[in-house]
Amino acid sequence: MFSKKQEQNSPMPTAKPMASNSATFSVIGADVTITGDIEASADLHVDGTVKGDLTCASLVQGESSHIEGAITAETARLSGHVKGTIAARNLVVLKSARIEGDVSYETLTIEQGAVVDGRFAMRDRQPTKSVGGAPASPAKDDGAEPKLSLAN
Repeated sequence: MFSKKQEQNSPMPTAKPMASNSATFSVIGADVTITGDIEASADLHVDGTVKGDLTCASLVQGESSHIEGAITAETARLSGHVKGTIAARNLVVLKSARIEGDVSYETLTIEQGAVVDGRFAMRDRQPTKSVGGAPASPAKDDGAEPKLSLAN
């Protein structure tokens, strides 16, 4: 069962392929500068400089990083410098963040000390469809308000 012999047909062990649905993330290191648009299906951590539009599932931006371009993400946690528009469903702006551009969101948290030079706008929500496939009439106010929180 626990033989120390290797099979004769495979002199070198083979690497196991990663599962396609496994939780992965990519890192752009502090010493890296990328000029051009980035699209990632995985989560992305940026510590370096990106000069171009960035689209990913989840973005974490390091304090010393710079992004010049539009950001589109489901969730974003920003703590560096951003010059461009931001569209995120769940957005957290940390106190070290410096943002120059308009921001659209569904939920927003801003730490005291963060700097944003731009406009905030509630992200458009997709209309729900009724049984016949036509857009449903707007829902009556159910007490739900845009979610904004200020962190200390």
